[in-house]
Amino acid sequence: MGNNGLSGTEKKVAFSLASVFGLRMMGLFMIMPVFALYGQHLEGFSPLWVGIAIGAYGLTQAVLQIPMGILSDKYGRKPVILAGLVVFAIGSVIAANAETIYGVVFGRAVQGMGAIAAAVLALAADLTRDEQRTKVMAIIGMCIGLSFALSLLMGPIVAQHLGLTGLFWLTALLAILGMLLIQFLVPNPITQAPKGDTLATPAKLKRMFFEPQLFRLNAGIFILHLVLTAVFVALPLDLVDAGLVKEKHWMLYFPAFVGAFFLMVPLIIIGVKRKNTKAMFQIALVIMMFALAAMAIFASNLWVLSVAVLLFFTGFNYLEASLPSLIAKFCPVGEKGSAMGVYSTSQFLGAFCGGMLGGGAFQLVGAVGVFIVALVLMGIWLLLTLGMKNPVLLKSYTLEAAVKDKNQARDMAAQLSQLMGVVEAIVVLDEKVAYLKVDEHFDLREARAVLGSAQ
Repeated sequence: MGNNGLSGTEKKVAFSLASVFGLRMMGLFMIMPVFALYGQHLEGFSPLWVGIAIGAYGLTQAVLQIPMGILSDKYGRKPVILAGLVVFAIGSVIAANAETIYGVVFGRAVQGMGAIAAAVLALAADLTRDEQRTKVMAIIGMCIGLSFALSLLMGPIVAQHLGLTGLFWLTALLAILGMLLIQFLVPNPITQAPKGDTLATPAKLKRMFFEPQLFRLNAGIFILHLVLTAVFVALPLDLVDAGLVKEKHWMLYFPAFVGAFFLMVPLIIIGVKRKNTKAMFQIALVIMMFALAAMAIFASNLWVLSVAVLLFFTGFNYLEASLPSLIAKFCPVGEKGSAMGVYSTSQFLGAFCGGMLGGGAFQLVGAVGVFIVALVLMGIWLLLTLGMKNPVLLKSYTLEAAVKDKNQARDMAAQLSQLMGVVEAIVVLDEKVAYLKVDEHFDLREARAVLGSAQ
């Protein structure tokens, strides 16, 4: 087998870990389109608490996902992932048995404590070769998108037949299914991927946060998930008022999300061909702003709301798919794990703040107010993108380095920097690896010759 495709083991790793991620995300997201409609029997029900319940997982997830990644480095990936899924299942059971909205909020917060994202991605990196790692991560990314689409389909159907309680019990079952996949389908790692690729280093987090290009992207994912969560506090109620009974909401959400996938493809293709990701990024933002304006102005017109949902997801899908790859392109070489740590934390905090803001705005000024607040926040993000640079299309490599001391590491890094096509190079003595960012003129054999010079 050559290096061009995924090996049988790598395919198994990619699809089993993507399934674990997807099952967990479905468990988190299925509540989104239905809670405002099916939670009205709960004691203490109010729009503010609906928002908090939808977004509560984001706070605990944001706080714990970097520490859980670091624990997985110490105690092993699988034990930490399994423990996280157990905690997630316990949170689901708490929410299923809750009779008050506060109980659901507590259950959702416990769900978020099972923060396994960093550990799952680190395990995926451990079990794949460097040159295939990007493909595996892409498969996991696509599966997360698919799980979100399925949650928009499944949430309303499950809630209709089993109620909110049944939906939470199903979520607990999905967590158990994820545990079985991890235990019996995912191979045990023999090696650990270099930390710089996969896990956050606490000392580097502050620098990642304040780096101007990364700050724009982190602020962006924060606003994107804030807006998504806030919109789903108000939109289901608006759709009912516009004449779409709650049992049929999936008939709007699911086709809109799938249709949006096809509509975003031209944005990606044009951005790559013209090497102008920034312009496509801004167009996606304007599409979402247009959709939010339509939701605010035509709140009682079902046809306009349907088109607005399609446009909203078109912009959302493009931005959600583009942001992680932009983080990887802009982050310093060898620090992708830390950059993605800050990015994921921003994403989860956005979900929590979106629930709070969406619920609070709905209580004070109604659904229209929620959409206007979301529109203003997207406008702020659009202004932030004005200083964004177009990323240069570079490839990243993580290569083994036969390095014995600091001086040799410094010499190797200097030699690598001189090679044609190498934009950035760093050799890490502790990990015995070299991280490279390169353009199309790079020759891998030359780099391997430098790195193997000590052998």
